[in-house]
Amino acid sequence: MTEMVYGSVPAGRGDPILPRWWRTLDKWSLGAVFLLFAMGLLLGFAASPPLAERNGFQPFHYVERQVVFGTAALAAMIVVSMLSPTHVRRLAVIGFALAMVALAFLPLFGTDFGKGATRWYSLGFGSLQPSEFVKPTFVVVAAWLIAASSELAGPPGKSYSMAIALLIVGFLAMQPDFGQAALILFAWSVMYFVGGAPITLLMGLAGAVVMAGAFFYNNSEHFARRIDGFLSAEVDPTTQLGYATNAIREGGFFGVGVGEGTVKWSLPDAHTDFIVAVAAEEYGLLLVLVLIGLYAMIVVRSLFRLMRERDPFIRLAGTGLACIFAVQAMINMGVAVRLMPAKGMTLPFVSYGGSSLIAGGIMVGMLLAFTRARPQGQIEDIFARRAR
Repeated sequence: MTEMVYGSVPAGRGDPILPRWWRTLDKWSLGAVFLLFAMGLLLGFAASPPLAERNGFQPFHYVERQVVFGTAALAAMIVVSMLSPTHVRRLAVIGFALAMVALAFLPLFGTDFGKGATRWYSLGFGSLQPSEFVKPTFVVVAAWLIAASSELAGPPGKSYSMAIALLIVGFLAMQPDFGQAALILFAWSVMYFVGGAPITLLMGLAGAVVMAGAFFYNNSEHFARRIDGFLSAEVDPTTQLGYATNAIREGGFFGVGVGEGTVKWSLPDAHTDFIVAVAAEEYGLLLVLVLIGLYAMIVVRSLFRLMRERDPFIRLAGTGLACIFAVQAMINMGVAVRLMPAKGMTLPFVSYGGSSLIAGGIMVGMLLAFTRARPQGQIEDIFARRAR
């Protein structure tokens, strides 16, 4: 009864694993993830049959694959959320090393699947996108380095983390994948700022990003085409942005009805990058607001729980994971309503994609592990004792 009134309580070290995990977990965030995945399946039934028909598969071929990938993602999320912060860090270090090797060899062995960017390994039965796994593992490794730099006689972790971030951005720019590169830089900047970075350094980094954007605009046709399409005063109705904009407009508040939407027959990426357009057309603004609310709940609850955390590594890693999760969702939805240039980025747990789903499960599993209640004095308790 006490737990129902006052919330989760820290666990004793002798408790069994499963009861301790369940008692210390943020159950609202866990439930929100399961709801997002369920809504992704619902939208998959609407968005993927046209693509399956074009590719000669059964109508719900992609939905069945999403169930398989999603089940693996949710299982990975639960297993990772049971780990201690130390074990999460060790897992991230190993995963980051493997993901970086895969990222480095993409120019030699990767494929673009006709999309103009070499981001995937073709495995025959599916594909693998290394950048999806780089994001969560990099955040944890960078947080570890930044936190270590504040210790007495600690390593220059901030400089190391910055060098690693720039190395990853270089690999991603070669694909090119500027959306994921921006996410990496954003996550690192947030953690660096929370870790006590001087504002002048961050302003200098922002200036460097602007200069890099100008360089790639003048030297990359892929990049320039997307920027020009975004800045154009009028939207070409035969482009992906044109179809998506029209679908959102037609959907209104309540949508045109389940199965009545037409944008899924026109958009080649309706089940991935533009899944929000399908949701807005068939179910209306109401469902989109529910999606936004679920993402906001996960992020806000995580940040509030992290504010009470004493360990700087856990605070930094959790903040980076929560922010990169939120910004990826914002970018996907922002592209659909033409607030941002086309990025080729999935909506976490909703869009179709094996790499995206499994990496997202690992990411949120790490976030849930870092936000679990632990047997420690919270940071406000320390301030109260110092004040006395």
